[in-house]
Amino acid sequence: MIEKNGSAHAESNTLTTRQGHPVSNNQNSRTVGSRGPTTMENYHLMEKLSHFDRERIPERVVHARGAGAHGVFEAYGKVGDEAISKYTRAKLFQEAGKETPVFVRFSTVGHGTHSPETLRDPRGFAVKFYTEDGNWDLVGNNLKVFFIRDAIKFPDFIHSQKPDPVHNRQSGERIFDFISNTPEAMHMVTFLFSPWGIPANYRQMQGSGVNTYKWVNDKGEGVLIKYHWEPLQEIRNLIQAEAEAIQAKNFNHATQDLYEAIERGDFPQWELCVQIMSDGEHPELDFDPLDDTKLWPEEQFPFLKVGKMTLNRNPENYFAEVEQAAFGTGVLVDGLDFSDDKMLQGRTFSYSDTQRYRVGPNYLQLPINAPRMQAATNQRDGQMTYRVDTAQGQNNHVNYEPSNLSALKEAPRDLPDHSPRVEGNLVRQTIDRTNDFGQAGERYRTFETWERDELISNIVANLSGAQQVIQDKMVELFFKCDQDYGQRVQDGLAQAKMNRENVSKAQAEEGAVKQAQDRSREAQPY
Repeated sequence: MIEKNGSAHAESNTLTTRQGHPVSNNQNSRTVGSRGPTTMENYHLMEKLSHFDRERIPERVVHARGAGAHGVFEAYGKVGDEAISKYTRAKLFQEAGKETPVFVRFSTVGHGTHSPETLRDPRGFAVKFYTEDGNWDLVGNNLKVFFIRDAIKFPDFIHSQKPDPVHNRQSGERIFDFISNTPEAMHMVTFLFSPWGIPANYRQMQGSGVNTYKWVNDKGEGVLIKYHWEPLQEIRNLIQAEAEAIQAKNFNHATQDLYEAIERGDFPQWELCVQIMSDGEHPELDFDPLDDTKLWPEEQFPFLKVGKMTLNRNPENYFAEVEQAAFGTGVLVDGLDFSDDKMLQGRTFSYSDTQRYRVGPNYLQLPINAPRMQAATNQRDGQMTYRVDTAQGQNNHVNYEPSNLSALKEAPRDLPDHSPRVEGNLVRQTIDRTNDFGQAGERYRTFETWERDELISNIVANLSGAQQVIQDKMVELFFKCDQDYGQRVQDGLAQAKMNRENVSKAQAEEGAVKQAQDRSREAQPY
C-alpha cells in the first residue's frame, strides 16, 4: 500500500536507516574493540548525527538559549606542584601569568531560544581560547557527567527531551520512557532532578569538559585528562519552588545577572582544574575511565589547578558575538589531543558539522570565531565568503598543496606526534565495565536530607504522569541505585496515584451533586 507521500507502509516496526537498511544495533558505534576509537565508515552513526544537526533552522538544535562574555585566561605555569610541561606542551599553559583572550557562551541545553532560564536542564559552558597557535574550544556543561556514553544515542536522547512531534509539548513520559531503557543515565538523572539541575545563575555554577581528553608532552607521551571549571563565586542552585517564583517575574534572570555583574565591574572568575590519569584501561577501577556517565574519584585523581579565567567585557552585539559564536570539540591546539571516548569522537564530527549548516561554511571568517593569529588555507568560496585566507606573499593562483610556486607549505614538525597503538576487531559493543548504578547510588547517599527530598519530589512530579510500565521500570532502576532511593520514589508515586484518584472521586461526586441539583431545578414548576 502506498501513502499519499509516495512512501510504502512498513510491514513491521523494525528500525531502519533512511535508506531502508534494517538497524540491528542502535546502541553502539562501530569501534576498534569495545573501547577503541570510532571509525569514519560507521555510516549509521554519521547519518544519524548529520541529519540531527540539520533538524532546526536556524537556531541551534541544542544549546539554543545562551548568554556570553569576553575575558582572559591566566595560566599558573604548573599543574599542582609540578611543571606543566611534564604533561603538555600546549603553549598557553607554560608560563605563569601568561594571558590568553577568551570568549565564553553559557546556555540551556534542551529548550528554545526564548525559553525561561529557570527550567530544569543542563547548562552549557563553552570556552573559546584565542591562543597563539590558533583557537582551542573547550565545550562542556555545568554537570560533570552525561546521560549516555555513545554518540550514536544522542539524537534519540535529545528527541526524548524535546517536545512531542504531534502536540509539540515536552513530556515527562517521553523523557522517562527513554531513560527507563537507558540505565547508564541514572547518574545524570540523580544530578539533574536534584537542586543541581537548576543553577541559580551562570556566574555561580561549575563547568566541566565532561569528555575525557588527552594532554601530550614534548616527547609525544600522552595522559588522560578531565577538565573542570570551579567558580570563585560561591556555588548556588535553586529548588523547584525558587525557580518557579523567579520564572513568574523574569525568564531572563541568568542573562541579566551575568550582564549586570560585568557592567558594574563585579567580574566573575573560575579556576580551571584538571584530573590526570595515565593512558590505559585501568582495570583497578570498577568503571571505564572513558565513560562520560562516570566521575573520576577525586581522592585518586585530585583536582589540580592550572589557571584562572576572568570575564570582564560584555558583547557589543548579541547576534554577532553570542548567537553566531561557534564551538567544536575537535578544535584543539598542539599539546592537546583526543581520547577514544565515544561521545567525544561523535561530538567532534557533529559540532563543527552543525555550525557549517547553521551559520554557513565560512563561519570561521566571522570575527567572533576567527583565530587571533593569521589563518592561511587553501579552502575557497562557499556561501558568505568575504575574504581569502592567505599568507603574505602567497601566490593567489595556487589553492592547492604541494606546489613548486609561491604557495603554502606544510609547517615544520619539530616535536613527535602522539602515536598510541590501536589494535582490535571492528565491533559494535558496549564497554565491559558499565557499572550503571554504583555512582548514582553514591551520589544519592552524599546528598543532604533536603537535597534528597527535593530530588524525590521532582522525580515523582515528572514521572507520575507516565504509563505504569515506564514507572515500574524506573522504580526498578532506582532500587538498583539505592534501596532507600527506590523505596521513596515508589512510595511517592503511590501517593501521587492516590491523590489523583481522590481528586477524580471528589470531582465525580461534585458532578453528581450538580447533576442532581440541575434535575431538581428542572422539576420545579414555574
